[in-house]
Amino acid sequence: MTNLPQEPTKKLGLVIDLDICVGCHACAVNCKEWNTGGYGNALSDQDAYGASPSGTWLNRIHSFEAIPQDAQGQPVPSDARIVHFPKSCLHCDDAPCVTVCPTGASYKRAEDGIVLVNEDHCIGCGLCAWACAYGAREMDEAAGVMKKCTLCVDRIYNDNLPEEDREPACVRSCPANARHFGDLADPQSDVSVMVAARGGVDLMPEQGNRPVNKYLPPRPKTSSCASSNEEEAPNLVKLAQENTRGGAAQSGFLGWLDNALSRM
Repeated sequence: MTNLPQEPTKKLGLVIDLDICVGCHACAVNCKEWNTGGYGNALSDQDAYGASPSGTWLNRIHSFEAIPQDAQGQPVPSDARIVHFPKSCLHCDDAPCVTVCPTGASYKRAEDGIVLVNEDHCIGCGLCAWACAYGAREMDEAAGVMKKCTLCVDRIYNDNLPEEDREPACVRSCPANARHFGDLADPQSDVSVMVAARGGVDLMPEQGNRPVNKYLPPRPKTSSCASSNEEEAPNLVKLAQENTRGGAAQSGFLGWLDNALSRM
């Protein structure tokens, strides 16, 4: 069995904003591409173009219809929304996938808290997958070893990459800026400040795994729609009405867009 290190002073992880994620799967696709040609064995696919395709993915997105409840516990269908929920390894402080590993292949790094798999030592027993409460580990059928998110260790410490690219592939590719990367042990880091400001939460805290990754919950739909603060939500209609083209006033969002395109 593998022992966990003492509490790391640095805890690299992700903060995912569920209010912003649009479920485009760009993070999952870029993760698959990068990790197929990067750290460890390639992520294999089986019957990729056949009737029953399957494969190994380190990041998956699940979509749910969420219907909030009022103070009396009654559903409010008018506030229903689709929530896209990205899921990958959470790099837990008390990671049962590490302590259950019989060969020491699964381990947590003391220097930054990242949980990794030494594929040379992995025997493919699957115990770590059974121990993971989040279903974040996947057996690669071609390689016969367990796969999981590495936080792109071959990117974040790669001096050959431009500094702006030294972050996980999923973070770099997110078009909505819903994913953020940083040191969650540092209360002054951007991710820690974000978690404190938005009330970031652990996934399934009752499991006692103390995940490093945090989720920012969706904002209440009615509150965001009712907001009239122009600093938080610029009034595009007013902006559009102030623009003119060819001496004729253009109104609405399409007018603003038409005016903007005319300058290109």
